Amino acid sequence: MPKTSQPAAPIADAPTTAAPGNVPLKLRINGQDQHLSVPPWTTLLDLLREELHLTGTKKGCDHGQCGACTVLIGGVRINSCLTLAVARDGADVTTIEGLAEGDTLHPLQQAFLEHDAFQCGYCTPGQICSAHGLLSEGQAHSRAEVRELMSGNLCRCGAYTNITDAVLDVMAQDVTTQDTTTQAAP
Repeated sequence: MPKTSQPAAPIADAPTTAAPGNVPLKLRINGQDQHLSVPPWTTLLDLLREELHLTGTKKGCDHGQCGACTVLIGGVRINSCLTLAVARDGADVTTIEGLAEGDTLHPLQQAFLEHDAFQCGYCTPGQICSAHGLLSEGQAHSRAEVRELMSGNLCRCGAYTNITDAVLDVMAQDVTTQDTTTQAAP
């Protein structure tokens, strides 16, 4: 008889010692320290989605070409599908779930709603995390620069104009974050 898979244990029950072949890993995810044990080939995306059940981060192409998996590492945007979790041991990871402060949306999340900057919503978490990183980088000063620097995040529905409007709205408010995740590495 084939085995049925069991759901992953809650984060609080995650083993703190490595199983045979696994590697111990410590990450700070959305402000909470996590002590984990993962196979060395596990991507950060798969760890977030499959083990920690943080499913806001999406798996799109699994090749780093669409940006749906964008998360922030120390405030810097990265494609989590191309990043081995063990390579980020000790890192501070922020996902879409970590941007809001309780029931208060992050200004970018609010702007995306106000500007209708999504249609199907699949790319939205990656778009918002990428925009968050973009604002902390401080390199975009115009519509053209926002579009160029966000070009690694695809939207199959074509909401680019509204996405750009949302980012520009937050830029005009001079609001980059409500937390410390925007401090990009020097």
